Amino acid sequence: MEIAVLKNSGEETGRKVSLSEDIFGIEPNDHAIYLDVKQFLANQRQGTHKSKERAEIKGSTKKIKKQKGTGTARAGSIKSPVFRGGGRVFGPRPRNYGFKLNKKLKQLARKSALTYKVQDKSVLILEDFTFEAPRTKDFINVLNNISVADKKTLVVLASQDKNVTLSGRNLQNAKVTTADSLNTYDVLNADSLVLSESSIEKIVNLLK
Repeated sequence: MEIAVLKNSGEETGRKVSLSEDIFGIEPNDHAIYLDVKQFLANQRQGTHKSKERAEIKGSTKKIKKQKGTGTARAGSIKSPVFRGGGRVFGPRPRNYGFKLNKKLKQLARKSALTYKVQDKSVLILEDFTFEAPRTKDFINVLNNISVADKKTLVVLASQDKNVTLSGRNLQNAKVTTADSLNTYDVLNADSLVLSESSIEKIVNLLK
C-alpha cells in the first residue's frame, strides 16, 4: 500500500511511501491487542494502596470484657475488625500489577494495531520536520495544515526531538513519541496516526 508524503504546510511532496504488508497489512489479532493493552494499563498502576490490619492498629491489647457470662460474643481486643476503628480484614497491600508477555506477542499486537489504522485510513505520512525552538503555536499550525487539529493525534518521530516534543506537550489531544517507544495502546487510542517519513523504516526494523 502506498501513501502520499505530506509537507508541513499540508501540500503533497509528490513522493509516496510504500508500507510493508508484513507490518501494516497483516490479519489483525484481537486477543494479542487485548493482552498488550491490558499489560500496558496494568503497568500504569502504582500499586501503593494500603490499609491497616488489626496488628497495625494503635490501641490497647487488653481483653475488653470477660470471656463468658456477658450474653454476647467473646472479644479479645478493641482492635478486632468487628469493632469500629478496628483493623480491616484482608485489606489491600502494596503490589505490582505487571505481568509478562512474550516479545513476539507484543510485536503481533503492534502490527495488528497499525493494520487497523491503515484499514481505517487514519495514517498520515509527514516529511521529517523540526522547530527552531519549542513553540506550541508552530505545532498547532502543523496539525491544522494536515487537518487533524480537532482529532486525538499521535505523532511518531524517528528519534527524540526536544523542540517538537516540548511544542506538543501542552496539547491535550496530541502526543509525540518515537518509533522505538511506540506501543499498542497509544496507536489505538489515537484517532489519527501521523508518521514522520524516516520513522517508517525504524518501525519496520523493530517489528519485522
